[in-house]
Amino acid sequence: MWAYESVFYQIYPLGFCGAPFANDGQLVSRIKKVEDWIPHMTKLGISAIYFSPLFESDTHGYNTRDYRKVDVRLGTNEDFAEVCRKLHEAGIRIVLDGVFNHVGRGFFAFQDVLANRENSHYRDWFYINFGGNSPYNDGLWYEGWEGNYDLVKLNLGNEEVVVYLLESVRFWVEKFGIDGLRLDVAYCLSQAFVRRLRQFCDSLKEDFFLVGEMLHGDYKVLCNEQEMLHSVTNYECYKGLYSSFNSNNLFEIVHSLLRQFGQESWTLYRGKHLLAFVDNHDVTRVASILSNEKHLPLIYALAFGMPGIPCVYYGSEWGAKGNKNHDDTELRPYFGQPEWNTLTEWIAKLTEIKKQSKALNYGGFRSLCLTNRQCVFERSADGERMLVAINADDKPFFASFDAGCAEAEELLSGETHAFSGGRELPAYSAMFWRCH
Repeated sequence: MWAYESVFYQIYPLGFCGAPFANDGQLVSRIKKVEDWIPHMTKLGISAIYFSPLFESDTHGYNTRDYRKVDVRLGTNEDFAEVCRKLHEAGIRIVLDGVFNHVGRGFFAFQDVLANRENSHYRDWFYINFGGNSPYNDGLWYEGWEGNYDLVKLNLGNEEVVVYLLESVRFWVEKFGIDGLRLDVAYCLSQAFVRRLRQFCDSLKEDFFLVGEMLHGDYKVLCNEQEMLHSVTNYECYKGLYSSFNSNNLFEIVHSLLRQFGQESWTLYRGKHLLAFVDNHDVTRVASILSNEKHLPLIYALAFGMPGIPCVYYGSEWGAKGNKNHDDTELRPYFGQPEWNTLTEWIAKLTEIKKQSKALNYGGFRSLCLTNRQCVFERSADGERMLVAINADDKPFFASFDAGCAEAEELLSGETHAFSGGRELPAYSAMFWRCH
């Protein structure tokens, strides 16, 4: 699967392109801005782009109006087809956000229910009680996602709904050549629907990638190589990454990685490829949540060194800040053009190392040295051994560990390092050794 050897880049199109929050119906071709960023993504080493919602919606993208149309605030389907063509020409795969649990109030089938009530052909597409009422005073009650009534829950047990969604996926694959889907609130979707979606996508396109949003619970419920999703979001390690640095307690993240990918028989997700990230469109940006800015390069080194598929959120590669608020607009801003600085350069180096390493793409996880502020771990696969070291302290530290080799190439610097019972780690440093 191509995704397992990729580094993803996430954008939130409505914010990225500077679209108004509410859909005013005005057609403006903004999505072509993505084309201007292709050289930046290429220089960064990106292999796949994940678009947060870009289908026609009421406001923020997750309240879909039309599954087969680019939002008018972004442009036309033809505009996006051109964007897709140029991304593919640059060797960048395309993953779209599939919001299949719920729709917006402007969705055609729900509008028909509001107009025709019990006589609507689409009454069973949703969970409706005509004897109740909604916060919008519709004269009927419907289930909203987690109590959000701008998000009308779909009945995925209805065959017509399922066929409509699957044919919408076919539309984007056949007309735009997309390479995968990220499933919004995947933890809310029925396993039967996810299995059906996987079978359908497998029949449409070889190596079509499915990744689901999982906030909690057992990732294996949906992450199943043969039947359901190829990957899910690793929120456990997302929290562990920043928390470990802020509390000077790398035991937290290493414990999670051993629990998920370690050598023991009870390891939860060994062999699976979870989506690794330090921030995204729903959480405070990493440059704002870290208490020590010198940890910023180190948290990316750890995210790229641990098992998983790294995903970089637009703007965060140069240290953009943003705090989560009631409508998340600060997290999803417009940037006139990309920036390039020492952090961006650092991430580009990590990207190159990650993409070219079988051990980092497919290896398990073994801890070699661990203290509150330092860790050294091993990744190995197909005869390749990589050692990753982090020193989050403001002074050098001699890490004692058995490297299993006399010397190794340090890939970030290009130097060859010798080992004698361990290695001194400079202050605020990260190292990636390929053992000979």
